[in-house]
Order: sequence, then C-alpha cells, then structure tokens
Amino acid sequence: MNAPTTRRDFLKLVASASVAGHAGALSAAQTRDAQAPAAPAAIGDDVLRIELDNTMRSRISRRGSAASPEIELTRWNASDYLVLADGRRVDEFTLNDRSQQSVDGPHGTGRALTAVGTSASGIEKTVRFELYQRHPGFAVLKVSYRNRSGQPAALSAWHCANVTLVSAGGEHEEPEFWTYSGSTHEDRRDWVQPVRAGFTQDNYMGMTASDYGGGTPIVDVWRRDCGIAVGHLETTPRLVSLPVKHQADGASVGIAAKLKRSLAPNESLEIPESFITTHTGDYFTALVAYRQIMAERGLRPATPPEAAYEPIWCAWGYERECTPQLIEGTLPKVKDLGLKWAVIDDGWQSNVGDWNLDPAKFPKGADDMRRLVGKIRDETLKPRLWVAPLAAAPGSDLLHDHSDMLLLDRNGAPQLVSWWNSLYLCPAYGKTVEYHRALVRRFIGEWGFAGLKIDGQHLNGVAPCYNPKHQHARPEESVEKLQDLFQAMYTTALEIVPTAVMELCPCGTAYSFFEFASMNQAPASDPESSWQVRHKGKTLKALMGPSAAFAGDHVELSDGKDDFASTVGIGAVVSTKFTWPKDPKPKDSFLLTPEKEALWRRWIALYNEHMLPKGTYRGELYDIGFDRPETHVVEKAGRLYYALYARSFKGSVPIRGLPPGKYRVRDYFHDRDLGEIAAPGGRLTVDFERFLVLEASPA
Repeated sequence: MNAPTTRRDFLKLVASASVAGHAGALSAAQTRDAQAPAAPAAIGDDVLRIELDNTMRSRISRRGSAASPEIELTRWNASDYLVLADGRRVDEFTLNDRSQQSVDGPHGTGRALTAVGTSASGIEKTVRFELYQRHPGFAVLKVSYRNRSGQPAALSAWHCANVTLVSAGGEHEEPEFWTYSGSTHEDRRDWVQPVRAGFTQDNYMGMTASDYGGGTPIVDVWRRDCGIAVGHLETTPRLVSLPVKHQADGASVGIAAKLKRSLAPNESLEIPESFITTHTGDYFTALVAYRQIMAERGLRPATPPEAAYEPIWCAWGYERECTPQLIEGTLPKVKDLGLKWAVIDDGWQSNVGDWNLDPAKFPKGADDMRRLVGKIRDETLKPRLWVAPLAAAPGSDLLHDHSDMLLLDRNGAPQLVSWWNSLYLCPAYGKTVEYHRALVRRFIGEWGFAGLKIDGQHLNGVAPCYNPKHQHARPEESVEKLQDLFQAMYTTALEIVPTAVMELCPCGTAYSFFEFASMNQAPASDPESSWQVRHKGKTLKALMGPSAAFAGDHVELSDGKDDFASTVGIGAVVSTKFTWPKDPKPKDSFLLTPEKEALWRRWIALYNEHMLPKGTYRGELYDIGFDRPETHVVEKAGRLYYALYARSFKGSVPIRGLPPGKYRVRDYFHDRDLGEIAAPGGRLTVDFERFLVLEASPA
C-alpha cells in the first residue's frame, strides 16, 4: 500500500451502485468499486476485491493502479460446495440474503460480508468474508451448510476456497506459475516447485505414509505479477487436503475433505475457518500474514534464546557407531574452529523407547554420561542430546510394561515408525505425556544437557487413535493434541534451564506450524540439496519470524558437501558433522582434511563475525521462483547482506531494499570491494559461479 486507508474509509467500503453518490468521500479503491459492474454482493479493501453472483459463485480481483484499476485473479466459479454420496455436486445456491457488518476482535477492526443462499435440493449455504484494516488483502472465510430439505443428505466431501489463478495471457515465462505447498511426502520433495502442465499435488495434511504426515495448512500459487494463497485458520491440525493443480487456464488451489456423513434435516456442517489472500512477489508475504493472524489467535512461535544462534557440531558424522571416546577426541577441534555446541546423536541409547544408556558405551551408566557432559563443558562447549520421542521399539521395557501407550488404528493394529523399526505412542494419552516429561527431566535435570535435538519424520503428524484405553472423545484427538505433547516437553525443559535450546528436526517433512510454539530452533531437516536449504530457510523465516533460529543442518548434506554459502548467506545457523582426527568408517567418511579445515575455518569465522540469523530476513525483496539469480537478503545493524546463487551468472542485478543514499558493496567471502551504488534503483554488474555474498554499507 502506497498510502494508508483511514478507518472511516475502510468501514465505508461497500460494493454496490448506491455508494456512487458519495464518491467525494471515498478512497480510490471505493471509487473503483462504484465504477465496476455491479455484483449482487461484494466486499473489498485497497488490495483485494471479492464478488458473489446470484448463484453464490465468486470472483476475486487484486487492486491495481489508476492506469490498470484491477488485476483479475480468478474467474467466476463455484468456490465452495458439497459433494453428495452419489457423486453429484451441490454448487449452485440461489442468493437469498446478504448484509455487511462492522467487525472488531483479535485482528482489529474491519468489515464483513455475510451471504446466504439455498440450493435446489434444499441445502442452505452461509458464507462470510471478513477483511481487517491491519491485514489488507487477507480475507477470513467462514462457510457453513444447513439441511433445510426435510430429508437426510448423504455427503462424501466438501470443498472450500477452490479457486484458479488465471493465466496472465500472451507471452509469458515458462513456467508461468510457482507453488509453495506445506504438505509432507515420503519422497521428501521440494516445498517450492514450478507448476508446469500435468502438475498435481493433493497436499493432504494427515498421514501420507506410515510415519510421514502433517504440515502447515497453506498452499500458494503465484505468477510473475501476483499470487493467491489459501489455507485454514484453526489452531489445531485438521485432516484436510489443499490440492494444487495446473489447469488449462491457470493454476488452481483449494481446501477439501472427504467425509462419510448423513446431514439430518435442520442439521449443520461447519467448515474449518479458512482464508484467501493475495500478494505480489513470491509466497513469503502470504506466510508472514498467516503467522501474524495465528499469533493474534494465540498460536505464536517460541522466542529463541541467544544460545540457539551459536554454531553447531554434531557427532552424527560417526553415525551409530559413535563412542564417548570418539566424541572426546573431536572436541578440541570443535572448539578450535569456533563452534559452540556439541550434539550427541543417535547411538547412545539402549533402544528407542526406554532411552537408557547403552551399557557397552556407558558401563557406569549415568555417571559416564555426566562425565562426557563435563568434558564437553570443559571445552567451553554446550552439550545437546539427540532423542526420538513418541516411539517404542519391540523388545523395549516400555512396550512390554506400558503397551497401553500405543496408538492403534481402527482395526487395533499399531502404527509403524519405519526408520527405527518402532511403534507410535499416542500423544493424546496422559501417561505418554508424563513419560516424556520425565525423560526431559532426566536428560536436562539429571544428566546436565543444555538442550535437546528432538528428531524423526514421525514427529510431524500422527494418525487418528482408536485405542479404547485412552477413552478419546474422537479418534482425531491424537492428531490435534500432538502439539500439546511437545509443549509439555518444552515447558519442562525451560523450567529446569530457562535458556535451553529445544531443536525439533522432523526429518524431511514440511514442518507443522502447530509445533513452532514448542521449539526454539529449526534445522533444514535433512535437506537433499542446497536449494532445499535455501527455500526451507525462506519458508521458516516467514512462518517463525524474520530472526528465527533456522539452522542449515549439516553442511555435509548440501551440494558438494561444503556449501556453507547457502547457510550463511540466508541468515541460517551453521552446523557440521565432521569427524576428526580419524573416521573409523571404511566409506562415507566425513573426515576433516587439512583442505576442508581451511574452508570450514573461513566460513565459521565469517558466521561468528556477522551473526546474520539475528538480523531481519527480507524475504519480500526477491521472488525465489522468477528472479535470477536467486537472491536472499538479511538486514542487520544498518547494513544489508545479499546472497546470490546460480550455477554461473554474468550480468547486471538490481540491488533492492536500500534506503535512499550511496552504498559501498563488498564481497565479504573473498574480501573484495565491488564499488559504490546509489539507492533506490541501484544495479551491480556481477560475474560468479555457485554463490556471491555481499555486504552493502552506507558510503
């Protein structure tokens, strides 16, 4: 918005010919409404306009400029409808009533449009759009149905916010669309993808494999000039899909759920509260708006302590054969390189579930572990312990003595956690929660760890639980209360050590937004490429906050196994799993050779010097889908830090985000001065391979 809309103007906003006579008191957006063809019902603000026709089909437009008043986002279509058990769609509703109201609540003041219509079969639909002054372009959507027919209606599905972002037409870039999807997949695919012909992705928020599921309930599609995002606004997970599909005329998004339900006469069906929003640039600003809305509803990401920004060494380079002796032998090099954390990873435990110490590695039990923790602290490093909760291995005492904790499906069968060949525990069962609180007290309170690495793809979501011993009101309680288990672990840790770092690594999954309140560090969760490190970083800086303690995960997982630039440049925490002075594994060695050490030392020193994660990530400045080279920006202490990525690039690039003035630009990895530019509108001629990291400071 180039200029703010006054509350008076906003509350006057209506979309009917009757306001034309008041044009002298209207905002520019309202004047355009008055000039547009009248729709039976409409609402808008200075960014977004939503219209309904006489059959309650909708059309969405984005506000443009005086030269181009509106940008068409969608064409008229039935965006909210029911599917009957016989496959017929109930998607035409004769508009009977519409009204506008002022609203005032956790999102501030605004305006609402409520419309009511009835289908030929007697199903009544009520749809309500709410627009708020402090969230321009973000429409809260509430949809409900009531059976007025006098006969039961057998339902098989509902659809909500089902819209297609239309093609801009004419010649365009290929692909014309990109998408962000917050869903989880066993193949650990990218969260950000191009939308080409044939692209389709269901984005189910439940389990998509035995131990893969959950996510963040948002999908976004955008083209070069603008985009549209939809999602639900409930404060607990819902078992819905958010399909994205390439269409002949654009790219579609929506929210849907299957159900087997008979709607009795006069009975209602409430659809989860949802949203539709529009934006320019890529998906970043839509995710920021979602985070802000959810914070106003009480779901806020945790605030990271200072220790969450400190660089990390993890013993996983030794894998499960790691011993206390190997760790102790590596600690001097860890300290010498400037790293601050030492993480004891998978392999210390007797089994998954009991979480007792392996007697072969810790013959004196807890005394040996406390001794190792002391060795870590003697090197002025902080100790962190890996654990994979919510799972129990066959043969564990926990499973033998407390089988009542198991999560069971409708047939009474347990759910498999594949990586550890273990079984799911139910997070909504009180005994499970208390057991995990006791584990945290042992690890942090008794053994002396300063934080935990909570790990496993199975932690992002669970299946509905039918275990009769748990007496759930609904099987979905297990899905909805997973976040409560993590909150119990988080608060227990902070009661013991207020500065504890609670890292959650749901390996390869898309992260559940509902768990961000119970963690204060998020890694790139086993990235399969440097591209994943970077777009996961952009995503989590939007969802957790611009100064979130996002870690790039082990640099050995990046392109070339040494791409520190994709971590440091985007403002992520450095992490490595090198082995030293020897690596006992015959292959897949992560030995820190002298050549590697020089590179590791250089990047870790730069990280500690600039500490970019503490700055403000400026994800709105560059479009990760369309801008080339790919560019990320962090603002810190009056300077802007730019990170450019490409296989190779030679040409002129725009330098965005600088306040008016002159700036010196320096390549801070190669320590080269690249000259002076003027802002705004400055450009820089560059020539690089893989990456270029820049610091722009006032001249």
